[in-house]
Amino acid sequence: MLVVVGGHSRNIGKTSVVAGLIRRLRSRKWTAVKITQYGHGICSNEGKSCECATEPEHPFALSEEYEPSKTDSGRFLAAGAERSFWLRAPSGELARAAGTLQKILTQSDNVIVESNSVVELVQPDIFLMVLDFACEDFKASSLRFMDRVDGFIVIDRGINGPLWDDLARGLWDQKPQFLVKPPRYVTAELASFVDAGSSRNAGIGENTSQRVDSR
Repeated sequence: MLVVVGGHSRNIGKTSVVAGLIRRLRSRKWTAVKITQYGHGICSNEGKSCECATEPEHPFALSEEYEPSKTDSGRFLAAGAERSFWLRAPSGELARAAGTLQKILTQSDNVIVESNSVVELVQPDIFLMVLDFACEDFKASSLRFMDRVDGFIVIDRGINGPLWDDLARGLWDQKPQFLVKPPRYVTAELASFVDAGSSRNAGIGENTSQRVDSR
């Protein structure tokens, strides 16, 4: 099974959701992947300069975490993931890592990925998007993928509606929603929704005719 967790903005709890799902569904022996894109020295996840950029001669970089730590990929191991990877690529060039992603998918029965843009390369069994109504920012890249979302995780901030007012409600209010209140980012209902999975196979490439082996 392939699960993808994205979000409409940075720093709204995506990593906590992934870690929570790994912890709740530990028996699936997850392989976890954190994807970071960057441009002009700015990290798409943190919104500031960081050390995630690869060397100019390399289109992307993949590293594996081996010990639990406070890093995002280390948190996945601490939550119970069997393996955890951090993939970095320049903004708009994630497709150059498609072959590496394919290897991870084919080598693992259950993979969970923190990313929005990865759905341009893969057909996940479950695609979840985190929404924080208290966060006004809404990335254009997230908006492109909303019609492919299977369920929305809504962060409970004690407000009844989102701060963004230029987004059609039909993009998000007609699909399953799971209200979560930090620091508890995964409920029993959300875990059951993910555990049920889907009958679709995960595929990778420019179109769904390019598939990896069935799970």
